[in-house]
Amino acid sequence: MGELKVRLGMSLGADVGVTGFGNAVDRLEETGVDSLWLPELVYSAAVDPLIGMTHALARTRRLKVGTGVSVLPGRNPVLVAKQLATLAGLAPKRVLPVFGLQSASPAERELFDVPRGRRGDVFDESLSLIRLLLSEDEVSFEGEFFSVDKVSLSDRPAKPLDLWLGGSAPGALRRVGCLADGWLGSFLTPEQAGRAVVAIREAAADAGREIEADHYGLSLAVAPGGIPDNLAAVSRRRAPDTDPADLVAGSWADARRLLEGFLEGGLTKFVLRPAGPVPAEEFLAHFLELADALQN
Repeated sequence: MGELKVRLGMSLGADVGVTGFGNAVDRLEETGVDSLWLPELVYSAAVDPLIGMTHALARTRRLKVGTGVSVLPGRNPVLVAKQLATLAGLAPKRVLPVFGLQSASPAERELFDVPRGRRGDVFDESLSLIRLLLSEDEVSFEGEFFSVDKVSLSDRPAKPLDLWLGGSAPGALRRVGCLADGWLGSFLTPEQAGRAVVAIREAAADAGREIEADHYGLSLAVAPGGIPDNLAAVSRRRAPDTDPADLVAGSWADARRLLEGFLEGGLTKFVLRPAGPVPAEEFLAHFLELADALQN
């Protein structure tokens, strides 16, 4: 096996909305950033990930664009598959879908309605149906929540899209191994992320599958001026026994330290997102220095 490709992508965070989005996309294209990642943050200034992805792909020729991450349960999987197939046809090899179980914001979870207590089951069935629609000429499917009879997506890509998942709970890691093509974690230490990679590989092997070695990644918040109190509080809620400095980079030196730890754990794809007040051009300049140092 050859050397695994290390790649760094950027998220614009929650504060870049409609007004500044186009110019930000143009700068990423101009400066050679590998990929742009759009979070699903409904009650924020951030653009809608699918609409933003469409706009970004239309005004660029090289930049890859991903969702980091979009909630899948609560959306009709047939429509999701159609949208992805269309985007992949219009921008081949530049569409990077990543799905999650639910919104990170409790206030937004009611927007993605599923039967109570069945979110994981809806997720699994939705993902299975999307995969079939993106890979088979004709699909008949009878599930508990969705069914289709002899349908096809004529505009699906010749090579099916890779479908990545987020999440870090044991059940989420098993789901990645059993159903997904890759993993994008977050709020994990390098040691925890390394153990997650092992768990995903074991789950994939148990299911008779294999996740490609360079399909493991992590989204890392970078706060160059120090970790903001609100983000430190979020970190402590999610991981009470872990120092927030091992989950969030409080400087660019810390970002490099953490990324090098993730690399040792078998991860090769990273999304850096700004946290706290930092000028966009300053963040981009430091990002490009780090990407130049770590990408191969």
